[in-house]
Amino acid sequence: MHEVIICEKPSSAEKIAKALSPSAKKKVYNKKVKYWELKRDSKDITVVSGVGHLYSLIPKNDAKYRVSFDLHWVPSYEASKSSSFTKNYLNAIKKVGKGADSYIHACDYDVEGTLIGYNALRFACGEDSLNKSSRMKFSTLTKKDIVDAYENRIDIDMHQVDNGIARHILDYYFGMNISIALSDTVKKTKHRFLKLSVGRVQTPTLSILVNREKEIRNFVPEPYWVLRAILDFEDIEIKHVDGNIFDRQRADEIFDKCNGKDATVDEITISNSRTRPPVPFNLSGLQAEAYNVFGFSPKRTQVAAQNLYSAGYTSYPRTSSQKLPESLGFANIFKQLSANHEFKKHIDQLPAKLKPNNGKKEDAAHPPIHPTGILPTSKLSNDEQKIYDLIVYRFIAVFFDAAKFETMKTVLDIEGEKFKFSRRRVTYKGWMEHYPFKKIDNEPFPEVEEGDLMSVKELIKDEKETKPPARYNQASLIKELEKKNLGTKATRADIVDKLYDRKYIEGSKIEVNALGEHLIDTLNTYCNNLTSEELTRDLENKLEGINQDETTRDSVVNEGKKDVKDILVDINNNIQGIGSKLYEAYQASNIVGECKCGGKLVKRSGRYGKFVGCTNYPDCNVTYSLPRNASVIKKTCEKCGLPMIVAGKGRNKREMCLDPNCGKDSNTKSHNPEEVGECPKCGKTLLKRSGRFGDFVGCSGFPKCNFTCSLEELESKLNNS
Repeated sequence: MHEVIICEKPSSAEKIAKALSPSAKKKVYNKKVKYWELKRDSKDITVVSGVGHLYSLIPKNDAKYRVSFDLHWVPSYEASKSSSFTKNYLNAIKKVGKGADSYIHACDYDVEGTLIGYNALRFACGEDSLNKSSRMKFSTLTKKDIVDAYENRIDIDMHQVDNGIARHILDYYFGMNISIALSDTVKKTKHRFLKLSVGRVQTPTLSILVNREKEIRNFVPEPYWVLRAILDFEDIEIKHVDGNIFDRQRADEIFDKCNGKDATVDEITISNSRTRPPVPFNLSGLQAEAYNVFGFSPKRTQVAAQNLYSAGYTSYPRTSSQKLPESLGFANIFKQLSANHEFKKHIDQLPAKLKPNNGKKEDAAHPPIHPTGILPTSKLSNDEQKIYDLIVYRFIAVFFDAAKFETMKTVLDIEGEKFKFSRRRVTYKGWMEHYPFKKIDNEPFPEVEEGDLMSVKELIKDEKETKPPARYNQASLIKELEKKNLGTKATRADIVDKLYDRKYIEGSKIEVNALGEHLIDTLNTYCNNLTSEELTRDLENKLEGINQDETTRDSVVNEGKKDVKDILVDINNNIQGIGSKLYEAYQASNIVGECKCGGKLVKRSGRYGKFVGCTNYPDCNVTYSLPRNASVIKKTCEKCGLPMIVAGKGRNKREMCLDPNCGKDSNTKSHNPEEVGECPKCGKTLLKRSGRFGDFVGCSGFPKCNFTCSLEELESKLNNS
C-alpha cells in the first residue's frame, strides 16, 4: 500500500519523514527536489513537499492586464516568472503522488497552509485524491507531536479551505482589479503608464498612516510651563503638583512666590504594589517585544520565528493564543531545556506547581509560541538566537510569581505651594529575575521624615510645548491593525512590508510620501469605500464566519465582488480627476531637487535603468544616471547643491553627489552638455556627456532615441565623412 504525505516546505518534509522512521531514505527529483521514502505499519510512504503556494489565481481568457472577475487556478510558475522555482516541486508531487492508495495533508495547520495542501492534492494528484485524504494537525515539529498527529489524523477542514479560497479571490478583486483600473485612469488621462498598488487591507492601512501624517502636520503646539526645584539634599528633584501649567501668569506667580525659599516635607506615603508576570507570546506580542528589545521589524521577527519552528526548536509562530495548555507537558520541556546551563539556573528556581500566567486571547488551532525543549544542535543565526532566547526566557518567566515593589511618595511645601517626588524599589524580584529583557526599578529611598526642612539649591521654570502624536513604527502599526481587526496575524507584517516596497512609506518612524498621501486623498474623494476600515473589517469578520459555519464562501465572495464593482463604477465616472491627481502625485513624489534652468529634477526610468532628468525636457537636456540600487536621500551636496545619493552595499555603501563629476576640474564638469554634432539616427543634436565610466556622446532625443558612442568613435566618423 502506497501512502503520500504532502508537506508545505522541504524542512518540514525532512522532519516528518525522520520522525516517522529513522531509516527514511532521501531521494532527489530532477537533481533539485528532495523527497523521502520510508516504511511504517506495512505501508510504503513517500514524504514530499511544496515550497509555499504552488498554484495562483489568474484571469481566464488571457485577461491579465484587464479587470476580470472570471478567475482560475494555474501553477504559480505559469502565473509569474518569479515563481519558476516552484515547477520542480510541483512536478515532484505529480510524480510521487500518481496513483497512491492514500494521501496525507501535512502542511501548516492554518488557512494558508490548508489551502496550499488542498490545491496540491486536487490539482497535482487529481480530484480523486481528496476522497482518499486525511489531515495531520501539529503545532511543533517534534517527533512526539508528529507521530501523534500521524496516528490521530483528522479530516481536511473544508471551512478553512473555503476561507482560503475566498481570501485569494477577494485579494485579487480588491488588489489587482482596482490597481489596474487606477493605472488605466492615468494612461487614459496622461498617456503614461503608472504602476499603482492598492489592496483590501493594504489601502486602509495606508489610510491610517496618512491620517496620522495629517494629525502631525496640522498639530498646533501649545506652550506650557513646568516648575521644578533641586534640593541640596542628594540633589533630589521635585516638581510642582500641577504638572504642566498652561497659564503663564500662574506659572510666574508660583515661581516668584517660591524662588529663594526652602521646602518642608509635608507628607510621606509608602505603598506596596505587584507587577504580574507577562503573558505567553502570540505572534503580535513576540513582534512587539522583539522590536522594543532588539529593534527588529515585525517581518524580521516572523522570519526568524518561522525558521526556529521549521528546525523543531519552537512552536508554530502564527498564533493568536496567550493560553498555555497543560497538555504541552511543562515539566518535560523544562527538563530538556535544563541541559543548557544558563536556562537551568532559572528553571531550578521554578515553583513546585507549574501554573502559567495566561492571557485572555485564544486560538483553537495553535497554543502560544513556546520552546519545544529541543535545544539547537547547530549554530543559529544572530537573529534566530536572539528570538530563541526571547521565547525561552518568556516561557520560563510566565511561571514565576509577581514582582513586588514599594513606592515612596513625598509631598513638600514651599510657601504654600505643593511639590512632590517619588521613588520605587523592588522588594521581591519574582519573574523579573528570570527575564533578562526587563529593566527592574530599584531606586534608593532618601532618609527624610515629615517636618524636615530642606534647602532648595535652585528653582527652575521650564517652558515647553505640547508635541504632536508620535509616528507609528512597524511594531505599533501592527498592534493598531490587530486592535482594529484589519488583516490576520499571518499577513500584517507582509502588508507593512508591501507599503515600503511600493514606496508609499519610508523610515523606521513611518512617514508617508507624497504619492501615498495623494493616493489616499484621491480615493477618499472619488471612491472612499476602498479606504474604509469598516468595509475591510466587515469582510474579515465574514471570512472568519466561514470557519464558524455562519456563512458560505460564495456569499462572502459575491458580496466582495459587488463592493469592488461599486468602486470600479466610481473610478470609471471620475477618470479625468483620478488620473490627473494620481499623476501629479507621482511626479511630486519623484522630485529630488531643482535644476539650474528652473525646472524640477525628477527620478525617471529608461531603457537602460533609472536616471534623474529635468521636467523642462526637451528644452533642458540635463540628466544624471543612477547606479543600480542607488537611492536619493534628503541631503544636498555642499559643493554644487545637487541632491546626494546612497549607493553600494555593506562596507561599500557610501554617500555621493548625484553628479559623478562634482568636485572634478571645472573644464570637465558641465551641467549643460556641449553640443558636438547631429545624431545619425534621428537627426537631433548630439551632446557631450559624462558618465561614471568616462565621457561619451549621446542623443538629445533620449530616451526615445538611444544613440550613444564614445568620443573616439565620433571623431573617427567625422574624419571618415
